[in-house]
Amino acid sequence: MEPKKNPKANVGRNSSLYFAIGLALMLFLTNYAINYKTYDKSNIDIGQLNLDDLDEEEIPLTEQIKTPPPPPPPPAAPEVIEIVEDEEEVEETVIESTEADQETEIVEVEEVEVEEVEEDMEVPFAVIENVPVFPGCEKGDNAAKKQCMSDKIAKFVNKKFNTDLAGDLGLSGRQRINVIFKIDKTGNIIGIRARAPHPGLEKEAKRVIGLLPKMKPGKQRGKAVTVPYSLPIIFQVQD
Repeated sequence: MEPKKNPKANVGRNSSLYFAIGLALMLFLTNYAINYKTYDKSNIDIGQLNLDDLDEEEIPLTEQIKTPPPPPPPPAAPEVIEIVEDEEEVEETVIESTEADQETEIVEVEEVEVEEVEEDMEVPFAVIENVPVFPGCEKGDNAAKKQCMSDKIAKFVNKKFNTDLAGDLGLSGRQRINVIFKIDKTGNIIGIRARAPHPGLEKEAKRVIGLLPKMKPGKQRGKAVTVPYSLPIIFQVQD
């Protein structure tokens, strides 16, 4: 083997250092190439601002108007002081005591009688203890007097009621009138009300019921009471 010309010039002596430097340089170039970005400059338009095109805005000058202060209030009028003479006598009011002493006579109060106010009580015809008595129905018990009264009132109405009135009013067929009235504590007929297909029939029904004679009032527990009574009036209009 031939000896080297210069034993000190050994190329492989620093080969590991050169390899490490080359490897680091290659890694840096590779990382830079991966992260490198490019942009298309032709698509980017940031525009231009022309300051000459802007109009100068005129700011109006405003003047603050100072309102004058309110006028001072007028001076208060001096109070008029009335001088009263010391010699004037003032009458004093003496308040006497209202409490009674041992010498005060006590007035005895008589007993006050309280009058009982009679209530205007109404008892239905179906449950009244003593039914109102129609003239001519004095005989018999309470049930007989009820039946007699109903028959007498029906006959009276059939006799006095003007059935031709319905034809004059232009009505035809079967007509029904509901009548309600009261027999008060004196036996008089009060509070007559009627409901019919025509006001003319209502007026006629009230007129006929008002002609009923005075009755003997009904009683409940021995006292005269008001008794309501209802009566249907039904008739056929002849064509």
